[in-house]
Amino acid sequence: MRPTFQLKTLAVAVAAFSVASAASAAGLDRSGQDITAFFQDGLYAETVYTYIDADVSGKDSANVVPTSNTYVEGQDTGDIAESYDFFRYGVKADINDTFSVGIIYDEPFGAAAEYKESNFVAQSGDTREATITRISGGLIGPSSPLGVTSFAQAQATVNALQRKIGLGGTLTPQEQGALTALAPAVGIVNGEFGTAGQNTNVEVRSENLTAILGAKFGANKEFQIYGGPVAQRIQAEVKLRGLAYGPATGYTSNSNPNMDYGYIAGMSYSKPEIALKAALTYRSEIDHDLDVSETYPLAGTLAGNPAAATQNSNYRITTPKSVNFDFQTGLNPTTLATAKVRWVPWSDFAITPPLYNEVSKRSYGPNGLNLVDYDDDQWQVELGVAKRIAPALAVSGTVGWDSGTGDETTSLGPIDGYYSLGLGAKYNFTENWAVSAGGKYLWFGDAKGRLPSGKIVGDFQDNDGYILGAKLSYQAKQGF
Repeated sequence: MRPTFQLKTLAVAVAAFSVASAASAAGLDRSGQDITAFFQDGLYAETVYTYIDADVSGKDSANVVPTSNTYVEGQDTGDIAESYDFFRYGVKADINDTFSVGIIYDEPFGAAAEYKESNFVAQSGDTREATITRISGGLIGPSSPLGVTSFAQAQATVNALQRKIGLGGTLTPQEQGALTALAPAVGIVNGEFGTAGQNTNVEVRSENLTAILGAKFGANKEFQIYGGPVAQRIQAEVKLRGLAYGPATGYTSNSNPNMDYGYIAGMSYSKPEIALKAALTYRSEIDHDLDVSETYPLAGTLAGNPAAATQNSNYRITTPKSVNFDFQTGLNPTTLATAKVRWVPWSDFAITPPLYNEVSKRSYGPNGLNLVDYDDDQWQVELGVAKRIAPALAVSGTVGWDSGTGDETTSLGPIDGYYSLGLGAKYNFTENWAVSAGGKYLWFGDAKGRLPSGKIVGDFQDNDGYILGAKLSYQAKQGF
């Protein structure tokens, strides 16, 4: 006899495919940090696989003069979004009719982007003299107000002035002005040709392991409070290449994996007779102290010492707190309505590697620049309906919206939120085992790519992507 769905256990037929990343949602959000496995009845376990493929392309800026912020439409960037996949695992069990425990693994934050064309790739087909003339905005060339007409002359002038400082000499105001003007241009050329042909690339990976203990209370055990510790591991690699990045071209950072800890806390309410479940979940910030290796060609040029271009140090990344609201209710004995709302304060988040920040202080004041930051907080909303159409088969549909983190945004993730449409199905092939599959199509918001200095270096429009996923789940009643 074929198993049947009961209204109180009917759930969205598709796994919770929260769409997030530098290539497909606000900030570095990936998984949406879903914990709905913990709210399932009885003994429950799931394995979820998600694959994201986005097309994010646009135009770079033909204006590569670092002191000019005017955007001028340039070359095609090609598709910068790398395909990305990840797993989520969850298991939950009732100790008795009051207490429940659960463990959930997911990959909450990440980025995968690479530029393979345009001014985001370190050039190799031009000369140093032609390049320094192009980027200097008239400072170097035939009409130079400093009388410097070539890269070789600019390099020699910078070296001579730095030697004078190294020998204890004092620069005149004119010499200091020349060094301040010429050193960044020389640094750009050295960074560009030192990494000739290389692509801009960013890779961020994270893992979460969340342990949850819940306690039910109320006349019918309809309320539950829950919480527990969260272990989080994160690592990152960034390579900035090409004249689009101006003085930062050639910059590389590798942040070694770091494990640190936070917590989760929340409260839920259920009314089984109408399949109503509602849960509000808070996740704390998590501070990571990462060992980082940085290479910044401009730092060596400014110091007059090539060894100064490489530095090993330590810095802090604080992954953001978040609030998730999950809701479902039965509309009739075979239909379930769902809603998910997520808030993440990405405006509080920043990546500030020490060498990058220290060099930026020379031009941008005592606080310097962050490598990555965001203007706005993220709001994500998804509404869905699941319908049982046969004793062991249900289908679902969802619509979603993500606010993004603002336009303009980082050039390493140039989209401004999205709208989504999803479809899926769930099939119970035994009384306890089920398989779910589905997908989403996403329309990304247009965005301008901005450097930390405020310079617009790209315009990205009419982009989209899709997500595919599958879930294997097991559920069994527990009697007490």
